Amino acid sequence: MRPGALDRDQRRFSLDQLLQHGLNAIILGGTYALLGIGLTLIFGIMKVVNFTHGEVYAFGAYVMFALVMPLGVNFFVALVLAMALGILLGAAIELLLLSRLRDADIDTTMLVMIGAWIAMQNTEQLAWTGVAHSIKNPFPPEPLVWGALSVSWNRLFVFAVASLLIAGTYYLVNWTKFGKALRATFQDRDTAALMGVRIDRVNTATFALGSGLAAAAGALLGPVFVVVPTMGDLAASKAFAIVILGGLGSVVGATVGGFILAFAEELGSGYISSGYRDAMGFVLIILILLVRPTGLFALKERIS
Repeated sequence: MRPGALDRDQRRFSLDQLLQHGLNAIILGGTYALLGIGLTLIFGIMKVVNFTHGEVYAFGAYVMFALVMPLGVNFFVALVLAMALGILLGAAIELLLLSRLRDADIDTTMLVMIGAWIAMQNTEQLAWTGVAHSIKNPFPPEPLVWGALSVSWNRLFVFAVASLLIAGTYYLVNWTKFGKALRATFQDRDTAALMGVRIDRVNTATFALGSGLAAAAGALLGPVFVVVPTMGDLAASKAFAIVILGGLGSVVGATVGGFILAFAEELGSGYISSGYRDAMGFVLIILILLVRPTGLFALKERIS
């Protein structure tokens, strides 16, 4: 083979490899965005450091496993139920714990949420042991191939559902009565209360919504990877990183931050080392925050 033809083949291989990594990052970025959006809503409205966010993510994955595998529930029905139960779990955490700490200092609230995080994780381990579980999905095992690119049907489904949930949340926040109350609470809680906004109800609904999105992310990624009791730890750290990167209180920022983190991880693992996959995203976040300490889309006046 001539040297020129060899060089062209190498360039084509490099481009195909880059496109494949980019496609993988886009697929993963959708679920990262769900995690970040859920946390930024809770953090922005309630000023609560939600340490249970990762465990609600793991809860969604375990509900998906329990419904699909032992009980044989339809995969798509189980996904809806996992998100619904995540919403109920979030509402229960807010009503049973946080509503009683309205006037408590931040240290007390953080200790309570850390305790809830540890209790939830150990409950999952007691119920399901520390053995990793896999979840069957109804999609064809053969990937969808388009030229040199390939992606599994399950991952395409994950991206489609995540995109719908992101768009639905953006609509809810910006174009509904609840969204108006939520944005008013974010701007000025006291004034919003004087204008008739039920702050307690907004808090409960916000925590429930954020938890539902985290549970949806877990239910979507559970069939892609494996389900273990500690899976929420890394998810929580990534969610906090996404919120900080995107800017507190910005749905758009959390979405963009999720995709940035996914691209950093995918490209870092592909071109440097897969062993440093999780570290690559955090290194990029540190570099960005050195330039923009308030995040990429920091908002002081409204959630959008």
